[in-house]
Amino acid sequence: MKDFAAIDFETANFERSSVCSVGVVIVRNGEIVDSFYSLIQPEPNYYLSKCTNVHGLTRMDTDEAPVFSEVWAQIEPLIEGLPLVAHNSRFDEGCLRAAFRTYQMDYPGYIFFDTLAAARRAFPHLSNHQLHTVAAECGYHLKRHHHALADAEACVWIAREIL
Repeated sequence: MKDFAAIDFETANFERSSVCSVGVVIVRNGEIVDSFYSLIQPEPNYYLSKCTNVHGLTRMDTDEAPVFSEVWAQIEPLIEGLPLVAHNSRFDEGCLRAAFRTYQMDYPGYIFFDTLAAARRAFPHLSNHQLHTVAAECGYHLKRHHHALADAEACVWIAREIL
């Protein structure tokens, strides 16, 4: 796979629509050519401590952030015509679909590829297939795990290796 967009969402709570940050990395001809990161005011707009403990974001971080529809208007032209890649794509695709529903936007049927499923096939010897473990196997040291842009970049390294 030479052309794709790696994407990662973080959520404020257990509602998939509660995306509070997004990271996107654009790959063309196998090379990173662009990236995008934004905080997002989540919907519903509350944070669970379990989620904050994972990614470190709080309501104070996103109270002045744009809503999903405004952020997606910036992302959409960047990813036009590209398949999307995510580690555990069921989560990220679920977030995307839920946010589209919440904001009453027409979902364009993005095609997702899952580096988690691919990693399980490619690296059955690993003790686990978490993003940071698989990224390390592919030669990438993930320093800011659960920062959406860092996770998307790690996903790029995995995708270039095994997709």
